[in-house]
Amino acid sequence: MTRKEMLLLTIKTALKAGDEILKIYATDFEVDYKADESPLTMADKAAHEIIVKQLQKTGIPILSEEGKHLPYSDRQNWDQLWIVDPLDGTKEFVKRNGEFTVNIALVENNQPKMGVIFCPTIKMLYFADDSIGGAFKFVFNDEPFSDFTLDALIEMSKQLPLPDTEDVFTVVASRSHLTDETKAFVSKIEKQVGEIRFVSRGSSLKLCMVAEGAAALYPRFAPTSEWDTAAGQAIVENAGGKVIMPDNEKPMKYNKENILNPWFIVIGKSISSKIRIL
Repeated sequence: MTRKEMLLLTIKTALKAGDEILKIYATDFEVDYKADESPLTMADKAAHEIIVKQLQKTGIPILSEEGKHLPYSDRQNWDQLWIVDPLDGTKEFVKRNGEFTVNIALVENNQPKMGVIFCPTIKMLYFADDSIGGAFKFVFNDEPFSDFTLDALIEMSKQLPLPDTEDVFTVVASRSHLTDETKAFVSKIEKQVGEIRFVSRGSSLKLCMVAEGAAALYPRFAPTSEWDTAAGQAIVENAGGKVIMPDNEKPMKYNKENILNPWFIVIGKSISSKIRIL
């Protein structure tokens, strides 16, 4: 399977999972809770099953939030793996605000290289890989989810970042996890750039906003896991931005022994050299 064939499979898999999620979203679904008190629904499980079934065709191992988590002793020598969040933003799904996504990333040598994010409620797709020369965004209207080629999809899509039309420096942050540390960081940046507009979003849509240029920064000083960010990081980096740790400005790594992420900051291409983080 070529890299482009793999990307097309990943895109169609995300769309298929998103379609199944919407079917459950339209019902009176039940909500269970995991040991860490995070919510779990039938949609999480159904999307996981669809994604695993499709990605297994590549022969590359899969690390999914809803799958069996192999110990690091089994994972540490993987040069490639899929990192998947079948339903990122389950809290937003339960709240029925529409801000949830399907996240699929291909990680190579601890760095995310291919990323696909799909928001089912607005049929918005983000995808990126070195093999196609960047990151792209496409919103489906009446186009069928399954009947397209990768070249045709790229032709219809907009390359990221989009032309800058914002007059105010925009910072995006989590709708459900806004911390005092985040507020302090935003105040520090405000002293450098002046007026700031603050926007809240759920799920990996925050990384997508930075990738496309709708936001300049996304600071995250609260817990996340690798499947929350891997696809978004691939999209941001292929769009010319950065996802770095604030204490040393190095990019985040994946397939770590501890799958929890450190704190991080997502920086858009247009301002990556214009602000001081440390």
